Amino acid sequence: METATKHISIIGLGPMGIKIAQLYLQKGFQVTVFNRTIAKADQLVKEGAVLARSIKEAIAASPLSIVIVHDYAIAGELFSSVEGDNVLSGKTIVQLTTGTSQEARQSELWFTSKNANYLDGAIQVAPEQMSQPDTTILFSGNKTKYSEVEDQLKILGGNLKYLGAKIGAAAALDTATLSYIYGAAIGFFHGALIAESENFDVREYGNIIAEIAPGMGDFLKHEGEVISSGDFKISQSPLSISVGATERILAMAMLSGINSEFPQFAVNWLQKAKAAGYENEEFAAMIKMLRQSK
Repeated sequence: METATKHISIIGLGPMGIKIAQLYLQKGFQVTVFNRTIAKADQLVKEGAVLARSIKEAIAASPLSIVIVHDYAIAGELFSSVEGDNVLSGKTIVQLTTGTSQEARQSELWFTSKNANYLDGAIQVAPEQMSQPDTTILFSGNKTKYSEVEDQLKILGGNLKYLGAKIGAAAALDTATLSYIYGAAIGFFHGALIAESENFDVREYGNIIAEIAPGMGDFLKHEGEVISSGDFKISQSPLSISVGATERILAMAMLSGINSEFPQFAVNWLQKAKAAGYENEEFAAMIKMLRQSK
């Protein structure tokens, strides 16, 4: 007995949209694609995708549509063209466009008013890292609807994280992970300055960072558990150690004549935490200072 062909529509053909369309083509789906710049679909059509000439045509072609455009403003503009139509009724829309949790809530209200099912998601990797066992994608929205399409979404990656029914959760956690990523990246670049100031090969510095990264991940996981528990007694690293460490980074930067803005910022935060009386608590007590900051 032949298995019925599954249909999916991909709306938005930037690098990630193209990759997603290719993944579904490789799994035997009938993939309908739509993009405002039609030429971006040329290669996908050669690979077997069907080109929709309008967003209405793309939505109508499949029970499930994945939206991956530049931002929510563009998504809203695209979908406004079907405002007075019932083409969305009964369809499931998975929004993988990145935005704020407020935008996700507004989007859910709009799609619900059109009798569509709406899920919000956030991809945590680059296109070339899609469909791997450790590819992490965050999802939030109606649990029943998520369960109905979960198997199809697993084609995108092996580490899907369903964060609950509150539609803004995926966008909020995506912003939170970006805060970590950019904070770590800025620290990495400043560290590269330190390495250069001592004529040390930055490539080797990068290798060392890659080697210690898993352990740092475990440490931060522990700090997250501390924050969640509310028990800040010293368990792995007292905040006082970090006060001294950031002061050393600042001193090194100033003595080497390199940019000192990042370590000065870190020192300021740690000094505030110390002044607030958290010096002899776990490093995670930083969160208590940040909660109090205006």
